Amino acid sequence: MSSFDPGFASRPGFARVFRPGGLTLGLFFPMESYEGPVARMDVAEQTERAVRAERSGFAALWVRDIPLYDPAFGDAGQMYDPWVWLAHIAARTSRIALATGSTVLPLRNPLDTAKSAASLDLISGGRLLLGAASGERSMEYPAYGLDRDDGPGLFRTAVTTLRRLWAEDFPAVDSSYGTIRDAGVLPKPAGGRIPLLVTGHSRQSMPWIAEHADGWLMYPRPLLQQHGTAAMWRRAVADTGNGLKPFAQSLHLDLVDRPEARPSAIPLGYRTGRRYLRTHLEGLRDIGVHHVVLNLRPGRRPVDEVLQELAEYVLPHFPSHERAPMVSAA
Repeated sequence: MSSFDPGFASRPGFARVFRPGGLTLGLFFPMESYEGPVARMDVAEQTERAVRAERSGFAALWVRDIPLYDPAFGDAGQMYDPWVWLAHIAARTSRIALATGSTVLPLRNPLDTAKSAASLDLISGGRLLLGAASGERSMEYPAYGLDRDDGPGLFRTAVTTLRRLWAEDFPAVDSSYGTIRDAGVLPKPAGGRIPLLVTGHSRQSMPWIAEHADGWLMYPRPLLQQHGTAAMWRRAVADTGNGLKPFAQSLHLDLVDRPEARPSAIPLGYRTGRRYLRTHLEGLRDIGVHHVVLNLRPGRRPVDEVLQELAEYVLPHFPSHERAPMVSAA
């Protein structure tokens, strides 16, 4: 079977999450169900759930980059700064991948993103996956003194600059963010690279994403539609001549306590029992999805019960790429 970029094969985070033909599961912070835009986000509770997720075999833990609280947007995410929060979680885990879903690249100088990402990656032992987005919340660009119309170009500039800052000791950089001469950013990530997944289209063309991203993080869609999206991704990557690149997606989940419950649609996901969930995930795996990030916010059951059920009955069918546990038929 063909492989993904061999340069990432030795990176624990990437290797735990992605393998051709396989599908793994991740979780978004906050790991809790809540109504309204702001979660409780109890630090001790969330940390314990992160440790439990690693022990259970989830492949990755994901944070969102939401710099401003906008009640109209309706979601403050994990509230804490993504880099600070992931560093906290990194100190209490050892194997699970740590991912941003997604860092809004145009809003920050690439110097700062390069340093924060490389620092976290090294501190965590190579576990970082950098999801990257252009940002769609209307108030953010003006708050940073930027014009949203410049977002697509700023995104491309940020990706190119990040790659150079990680790989080169003293890159000569001239961009809208500034000028660098006879200086560089430390620390450097191992191998001078961090896996970068573009989120959605980020206002870029598909050929550009296929050429410049190390993977694609997409939004959930009905299975037939996602089949076409995954096939489009494979064709675009093949056209670059760069081999295979992974495809991931998110999924909102309200796991009910009846295993046989049929699905009903909720925004960005499903309310369903575990048997359909498993069938749906198998379908995603079969069409070429390599990782699914579960968002438990819409759930109506205690999250600890849901995590236990997922660990016992669903995760064994979609293990992280470290071991192959026994599979329950329940």
